[in-house]
Formats: sequence, structure tokens, C-alpha cells
Amino acid sequence: MNEGDSGSIRAPENRTTEWGIALLCFAVSCLYLRLFYDYSILNADEGIVLQGAQRLLQGQVLYRDFFSFFTPGSYYWMALLFKIFGSSILVARAALIVYGGLFSVLTYLLARRVSPRWSALLACYAVTLTCLPFRFVALHNWDSTLLSYLTLYGAVRWLEIGNWKLETGNSKIESRKSKVGNVWAFATGSFAALTFLFEHSKGAGLILGLGVGLLALNISKIEDRQSKIGPAAFCFLPSAYWLLAGAAWPLVVTFGYFAAHRALTPMLADWAWPVFHYSGANRLPYGYLVMSTPDRGVLWSGSWVERLATLLILGPCILLPILPLVALGVLIWLVLKRSEDKLPARTRAYFVLVSAVLCGLLSSTFLTKRPDFTHLNYLAPLFYLVLAWVLDGLKVPSRLWLAVKPLVMFLAFLSYTAFGTMLLLGPLGAHNKLKTARGTIRTGNPDSAVEYLQTHVAPGERIFVYPYQPLYYYLSGTFNATRFDFLQPGMHTLDQLQETIKELEVNHPRVVLFEASFSENIELFWPKTPLGVIAAKDPVADYVFAHYRPCRALSASGFWQFVFMVRQGDSCPGS
Repeated sequence: MNEGDSGSIRAPENRTTEWGIALLCFAVSCLYLRLFYDYSILNADEGIVLQGAQRLLQGQVLYRDFFSFFTPGSYYWMALLFKIFGSSILVARAALIVYGGLFSVLTYLLARRVSPRWSALLACYAVTLTCLPFRFVALHNWDSTLLSYLTLYGAVRWLEIGNWKLETGNSKIESRKSKVGNVWAFATGSFAALTFLFEHSKGAGLILGLGVGLLALNISKIEDRQSKIGPAAFCFLPSAYWLLAGAAWPLVVTFGYFAAHRALTPMLADWAWPVFHYSGANRLPYGYLVMSTPDRGVLWSGSWVERLATLLILGPCILLPILPLVALGVLIWLVLKRSEDKLPARTRAYFVLVSAVLCGLLSSTFLTKRPDFTHLNYLAPLFYLVLAWVLDGLKVPSRLWLAVKPLVMFLAFLSYTAFGTMLLLGPLGAHNKLKTARGTIRTGNPDSAVEYLQTHVAPGERIFVYPYQPLYYYLSGTFNATRFDFLQPGMHTLDQLQETIKELEVNHPRVVLFEASFSENIELFWPKTPLGVIAAKDPVADYVFAHYRPCRALSASGFWQFVFMVRQGDSCPGS
């Protein structure tokens, strides 16, 4: 039985072989995700950060000049990438490829501490094939997930190096370990604060989980009597100041920047806005999977062979929501049964800390009332650590598990391969090239809306796309004539709709691109939108139809329908 199988924690960073495997995981993940690099279904959400970053490059200030209920990190990070490499959707996609490689490396390094190599590699395999490919779009969600993972990695390193206070031992060794521990504590606090500044709900959950984990470890008084130097007790308090210092500086810089630009008050108002409004239309049940049809019975129709194939393909959709619940069970068990636990002290400390952080991140999905599969998948790179634990039997000795483990690993490998293959069909079958002002992308179907828009509007022109397609502003090189790059029925308030109308009256854009099929698809993507909202009159739509006239119907990706409109009295293009 090797060290990985003995239940004793070890740092793979200390072994050249493990670093080689981790770097191979990074390379393979990047090469695989390269297949998704320029493929797009023109997901509207991807335009939020991209267009916001473009506004920043034009000299606008977030919150003061345009509305967002996200914290500012992703906007300014993307603007920095655009400033260095040029404003292109492919720059944002290249960043996602690097994220995917880092997800695999972090998954391997953290899983390998307590799990055999093949379990850790299978977790990396699941991360690569299913996480980013499921939604390969540049969003604040992926930025904040990477920062969450770096926070967890920093916390684990801090736990291993700087928090085991020696009762007897060499003072020089204690001093050196203390300094290294302080560095990791500072890094942990910094990454946690940055996570909050990239997505405040996820950051809040992360900080909650980290705090619970550290408190649980400090209270439980775990003692490592197998230390080569002498008995060591866990205590994070000596490094707490460094943790707080790391958490403070990103917040100080952010508040100082927006205060200097007279945007502090609107920033705080926009941060608080989703607490009262976001879930109005976005509320979904735990593990809910958005489908292209509301009739879920079609999945299980057909022969038994077809149903088994469907079950195999959808295996990750069933397993992923279970993994964070397993982490919650592990945390509760270790906290309640600490006196009876036979795990080595450092292994047990690892499980407590990581499980607490995962549970904190899970709580963030309930905070926003979006614990659906898509939002769980954003956190899946971390949750798949639990998959490696489960494949290792959660360190519980069992002959039955040892007997069935090869079969379970094979079925898991088969299921993730099947699911990943289905996700891969899109980019492999996308042969339509769409040239845009922000790079050439491949789509499965032609998009006449983007092509027509680019042909008949000037670069930099202020137009109005309603209600929800901010990606079109970015791809066409245009800007919104209002402060709101998208408006969603049931989420944005009547006051914001009226503010939009006032800005349209003042700016009076020449062109409006109206999404005619939006109300028909609300049931698919936002099924909890109140019926009263759907049935109510739309004042913005009324204003558009009163002041603009239709010129041409346009299709987008074979699914959405738009109408190109111009001001009353203006001529339609080509007439």
C-alpha cells in the first residue's frame, strides 16, 4: 500500500513526478478545450462582461455610467486583457482555456493529497470534459470559480505549513514555518476578497465556509502526534492578522477607486440590488437542468436500451448535485465524531477544511436561489474533489467497496465520456463562420441578425437591443443608448424600465433590434417568472412600437427571432 492509499496526507508539490502529471493535465485540458475556442451559440450572457469591459475602455466608469449588479472584478479584468491583447471575443475564450488547465491542475494537486492517483485523474477527467464545455462562455462565474479554487488551495497550503504549533521542537524550524504560513494566509485572504469582488454571492459563501472550517479545526483541537519533530496542535490564530490583511487590501483599493470617481454610492446600491430583485425571475429548484423543451418525459421515452443510454449520458447531471451533499455529510460526521475518528490528524483536518469550503460555496447558490445544474456546474471543478474522495471510499475500510470499485470507476469514466462527447458535437459540427467586429467565430447555424446589424449600423453607433442580447452590442462594435445592456422581465424593476424610456427619449437611437421571440422562450430559460409579469404590459416595448417601425425580420442561430427597426419617418435600409 503506497502513501496515497494509507490515508496519510502528503503534498504532491514535493514530488517531481506529481508535478509532471499535473503539468500534463494542464496541457491536455488546454488542448481539449481548444476545440471550443471559437465556437459560439451566441449566448446572451457572454455579452454582459464583454460589453461592460468595452465600455470601460471607452472611458466609462462602472456603476456611475452603466448599471450592473455584479461586483466589478470581471469587468476590469476583461478590460485589462483587451487592453493588452486587443478587444476580441477570442481573447476572452483564450482566458477560458487557461482557466480549464488550471482547474485540472488544482483538482489533481488537492485530490492527490488524500486519494490514489487514478481517482484524482478521473476527477480531472470529469472537470475537463464537462465543466467549461457545458458553458464555454466568458462570464464572471468562471472568473470567480478560479479565484475560489485558488483560495481553497491557499488555505490547504496554509493548513499544512503554518498552522501546526509545535509543543516541543526547534525554534528556527518553527520560525521558518511560521513565515511561510503567513504568506499562505495572506494569499488565502487576498484570493477570498478577490472572489467577492468578482462575484459577491460566491465570495460570501466562500468566506462563510472558510470561516466555519477554520473555526471547527481550532475548536476541535486536532493534535498530530505523528509529527517527526514532536506533537503539534492545530491553531490558525497566529496567522489570522495576515489573513485579514490579505482580505483588506483588495477592498480598500476598490472602495478607494470608486470613491475617487464619484461612483461609491451607486456601486453599493447596485451590489444590494440583486438581494431584492434577482430571484424574482431566476429562482430554480436544486439540480434543475434547463432543456430545449419543457416536456421532460421525452427523455425517458423509447426502448429500455434508449433509456439506459440516456441515463448513462445524463449521469453527470445526476451525480453533480449529490457531491456537495456528500461534502456536507463528511463535515458533519467529522465534527460530531471527532473523538472516534481514526483518520490521521492532518488528513482529518484537510477533510474538515475542504468540506466546509465546499458547503459554503454550495450555500451561495441558495443565497441567489439558483442551485440549478448550470450554477452547480460553475462550481463543479471544486465539487469534483468529492468524486475522488468517493472513489477512494472516503477512507472507510470496506472489502465490498474494494471489490466493486473498478466497476464504479469504469462506469463513471464511461458516463463522463458520453456526456463530454455530446457536448463536443456542437463545436465539431459548427461549420458556419461568422465574421464580427470582435473576431471570427463558428456557429452551428447562420445568424442573420448579427450580419445584418453589422451591415447597417456604423461602428460605435448607439443603438438599442431589447430586451436581452448584450452580446450583439459587443460583436457589432456598437453601444447601448441606455445604462442597461440588458433588461429581463420579472427581474428589472418598473422604475428601471421607466429610466430606460427616458434615456431613449433623450438619446433617440436610430436603430432598435427587438427580440420578438423572447416571451415565447421565457418558460424554457426562466420557468419561475411570475405569470403576472408575462401578462403585464411592457412599457419599453410600447414605447418602441410607438416610435419605431419594423424593417426586417431576422433569425439568430435558428432559434431566436429579431426585428430590425428604425425611427418613425426614417427609411429602412435598402428601400
